[in-house]
Amino acid sequence: MIDAMDFDRAPFRDELFHAESFLAELDAQPWASYTHAYGSAEDVPGCLRALAGDDDAAAEEAQSELYGSILHQGSVYEASAKAVPFLARIAAGGMRTADVLLLIGGIAEGGTDPDPAPDLGSDPAGSGAVRESDEAACRRAVVAQLPLLLASVEHEDRAVRQAAAWAAGWTGTAGAALAVPALHDRAAVEKDPLVRAELLTSLVELDPEGSASAAAGAVGPDSPPELRIAAVMACADIGLPWTRDHHEAVLDLLPLDRLAADRYDHSRNEPLHDICLTLLDRDTEADREAVFALLDAALRSADPEARTEAVWVVTTACELSRSAPVRLAPALISAAAEDGTDDETGALSALGRLGPSGAPAADLLAARAVGDGDTADRALEALVAVDPVRAASLLARDLERRPRALQAASGGPADSLPVVPYDPELLAAVRRRLATMEPGGTTPFRLTALLASWGPDASDAVPELLAALPAHPRVLPKALVAVCPPGRRAEVADALRARTGTGPADERIEAARALHELTGEHVVLLSLLAELLAGSAGGSADPIREAAEAAAAVGPAAASLVPALRAALNSPGAERNNPQMDDDIALAVALHRITGDAAEAVPVLAGVLGDRDGLWRRWTLVRAAAASESLGPAARPLVPVLKALLADPRQTPSAALALRAVAPDDLDAGHVAGLLLDAAEAGAAPFEAVDALVAFGTDALSDEHRARFTELGERDRRVVRSGLDGTVEITDERLRARVRAAVRGEWPGRLTTDD
Repeated sequence: MIDAMDFDRAPFRDELFHAESFLAELDAQPWASYTHAYGSAEDVPGCLRALAGDDDAAAEEAQSELYGSILHQGSVYEASAKAVPFLARIAAGGMRTADVLLLIGGIAEGGTDPDPAPDLGSDPAGSGAVRESDEAACRRAVVAQLPLLLASVEHEDRAVRQAAAWAAGWTGTAGAALAVPALHDRAAVEKDPLVRAELLTSLVELDPEGSASAAAGAVGPDSPPELRIAAVMACADIGLPWTRDHHEAVLDLLPLDRLAADRYDHSRNEPLHDICLTLLDRDTEADREAVFALLDAALRSADPEARTEAVWVVTTACELSRSAPVRLAPALISAAAEDGTDDETGALSALGRLGPSGAPAADLLAARAVGDGDTADRALEALVAVDPVRAASLLARDLERRPRALQAASGGPADSLPVVPYDPELLAAVRRRLATMEPGGTTPFRLTALLASWGPDASDAVPELLAALPAHPRVLPKALVAVCPPGRRAEVADALRARTGTGPADERIEAARALHELTGEHVVLLSLLAELLAGSAGGSADPIREAAEAAAAVGPAAASLVPALRAALNSPGAERNNPQMDDDIALAVALHRITGDAAEAVPVLAGVLGDRDGLWRRWTLVRAAAASESLGPAARPLVPVLKALLADPRQTPSAALALRAVAPDDLDAGHVAGLLLDAAEAGAAPFEAVDALVAFGTDALSDEHRARFTELGERDRRVVRSGLDGTVEITDERLRARVRAAVRGEWPGRLTTDD
């Protein structure tokens, strides 16, 4: 550690940075044995040399490389801690001091407080020594350089003082004892508003209770704007009650983003968003109303930039709070009207987030939707969510120029937005579009999704679908089956049958699968699947899984494929990636459905369920558990691995349903119900958890569990908290309706995300 008194003398470079000793000590480190984001850290000394050199271009490049390797997207590594002392000496030498301090602070931010009594285990090399985590080592390394950081808050350069104040705030409990008094001392004399804001933020991070009075005292109009908004954010972070003073400070300072543009905490450079998010996370009625009152006023501001900031926060509020849409609808509609026809603030587009609560905006959206360009398309897209019946006729008038609205009407991303109900005018427009559609593009997917959602109501589109089938052989077969009325079954079957004999293998298989679904014919399908399994038919992105799923749908009549399905299984004990595991799951299910014997499927599924350590394995394990469920009691050997999955909230629902089918006598129903409620409440697998609770029977819930289940449907905080942009609100409302129906005993069957 560098002694603090060294920093009371100047110049830093002469006394603290000696090139020869710096380079000697740098070269003495075994950098090649250290690791960073890309493996060996052998490149780090070269970057540090360049950072300490006189070539500005080389130094800038070196800094960029270090951010990519030792501080990769906020993550730190063994080499990060080893680099900190050298970075500190570079900063102390006056070379790019502010930039280097920010890098040091970032390493501290990515670290964690060292455990005073760690249980670390032996070094794998067999030395018997213990090694703390990379995160703890990084925090410890930065704390060792605190004298540099604290001395730098006295630097004559504002940027250096600001960077030092920010970095010191990330030294955690390990650095608080030394940092807090020094930061307080500097805060008492600092004049620059940005540095004062950074000092206050760091003090709150290190000592929230001790800094509460300073934060509250800086909220008033006598403080400079940058400090004032930092103080409001600090008060919210500390957990102080929201007051009229806080409310008025925010409104006085709007728009807020400009006040944080030059701050170093880039994760919180949108103050209005961060304040509202912090208050909503408290999940109290008073704090929600504080947010809504703040946003209501901001949305009615005369400043378009302030309204723009508020609109962005409204979208987040609607994603987090079930009461936000109805409470904020009037102000958001007012903001959209204020924008005129250009949607300057994004309020018009955001109206779709209100769902049915945005019904009063239907006239405004309809008026804007008849115009030209992207704004009209966005208005119609929002109208789909607000009033899908009204949106249908408007979409019918200009289908070709409304791609966003068509996407929303046909199910939106991940099929989570409402589908526009059947409308004869829109059906006529879809038929016209099918007749003029060129090969390629995403439009066929949208149109066929819309038609499929209408089912036989869309049967008048059969001629256009048949005519377009040669140009879109992968997309249209399923739609044809969905809309086909009994009277046209022979005609559609003939067309599909003809497609099974022409074109690439994947297109022929798609036609054969549709033909089997429509008529039960499977001879052609089995022949094509045999080719696919033999590897002689290409074109499919996932041929093994596709063939296995198609064979499973045929069932015992696919007995001729059994040898090929067995041969396609990966070797027992072989290391597999997720797609290979998915292949094996599909093959196991197919073999069971065809032969009726679970003996082959059980060890395959055991191998998948027992391998839970791979990356991105969630859905593979869900599929394996569902496959186990389909085996029923024959899968009893899988009980231990299925029970192990119960502890993972993301896997709890699928594991519980599998165990219910496989070994119901081995289940503690009360314990499982609690785990399922945990998974739902945490948002880890809410639809699946509700599905499982209904399957187990809500009547059997204890009073405590029933109260928790009821609360899922009545609480303000959304249960669904993740999804593609614009889908969370409606998906959560669907879940809420399901829970309420289940509580009333009105939902006897299994739920799915498509209900």
